[in-house]
Amino acid sequence: MPIIFITGYGDVPTTVQAMKAGAVEFLMKPFSDDVLLSAIRNAIERSKTALGHEAEMQALRDRYESLTRREREVMALVASGLLNKQVGGELGISEITVKAHRGQVMQKMKADSFADLVKKAARLGLAPAPKS
Repeated sequence: MPIIFITGYGDVPTTVQAMKAGAVEFLMKPFSDDVLLSAIRNAIERSKTALGHEAEMQALRDRYESLTRREREVMALVASGLLNKQVGGELGISEITVKAHRGQVMQKMKADSFADLVKKAARLGLAPAPKS
């Protein structure tokens, strides 16, 4: 929840403390109605953005939770950059089985491409983020 800190006795240490505590805006009295309304609009927009991001992350976590244990293992190894043959060797399963699990992972995670799957894994903290 965004916090707008309003004071009549602000100084630098108080401002720093308020910002560290989560204030998105620090207003010193007196201020105009326009300044307050602008601060409220910005706070609401920030809140909408944060809530949207959290909803996306929850949907991503829910999709990940729908994977079987083996599919999670395959996803982590594939997203780390291993080839299907290498994943099979790591898990003691055939390459064809890895491909089947990988297909299920792509579908359940709603990944449009391998790159998309790697990004989703990175957002979940399963693999290093891709270098841009």
